[in-house]
Amino acid sequence: MDGTLVLPDGRLPEELWPLLERLGERGITFVPASGRQYATLAAMFEGRPGRISFIAENGNLVVHQGQVISSDSLEPGTVHEVIDLVRGADRDLGLVVCGRETAWIERTDAGFEAEVRRYYAELRTVSDLHEVEDTVLKLAIYDADDSATVADTMLEPLSATHQVVVSGSNWVDIMTPWADKGRALRRLQAELGLGAQQTAAFGDYHNDLELLAAAQWSFAMANAHPDVIAAARYIAPANSELGVIRVLEHLLGL
Repeated sequence: MDGTLVLPDGRLPEELWPLLERLGERGITFVPASGRQYATLAAMFEGRPGRISFIAENGNLVVHQGQVISSDSLEPGTVHEVIDLVRGADRDLGLVVCGRETAWIERTDAGFEAEVRRYYAELRTVSDLHEVEDTVLKLAIYDADDSATVADTMLEPLSATHQVVVSGSNWVDIMTPWADKGRALRRLQAELGLGAQQTAAFGDYHNDLELLAAAQWSFAMANAHPDVIAAARYIAPANSELGVIRVLEHLLGL
């Protein structure tokens, strides 16, 4: 979504909606795959035409035709450990506990909350994240400076047992060892009776690498991280140039 389909100003391009209708007419499923929560993605596409399924929370939740077909969750011990790590850090960090019910935060300053609300339509504030009783899909840490530094230092020990994925310049996600967008896509492909040969995927950042590997038609955006460009088979125009839309129009002869 961000850096791939969404425009630099945060909007979805208006040219997407008629394209979704054309895709639906051909029986093609369109799948927003994002670190955003399902509620946020569903709200963005509510009432829009076409056949739309969702890969949410960086692959931890897959929803097809309104039904959950895949869900992965973190063990409580890891959740409590990360809460304490973030609280004790000597950096400007904020934590989002991403649950099946809603997303949860305890930090309440306006700047952090505004950043979180960009991605989480369902959000609740509590005084103590340790008291949250919800199935936790992932943990998202916001670093006001550079998320890669946090991933390489404070979170490095966790990477031996969990996925620590830099999902943006200011965000790093902690997930189960087996959850990623690529695994989620393969589950959806199995549900649809399709394979990599019938799949086109687009991405721009490290949390898209597994997604691209699960598609024969893998496109890195022109504005993508160099690692993503190296991993993809093809290059799409930048998100600012409507790259996803232009490539799909070309592939389908529209």
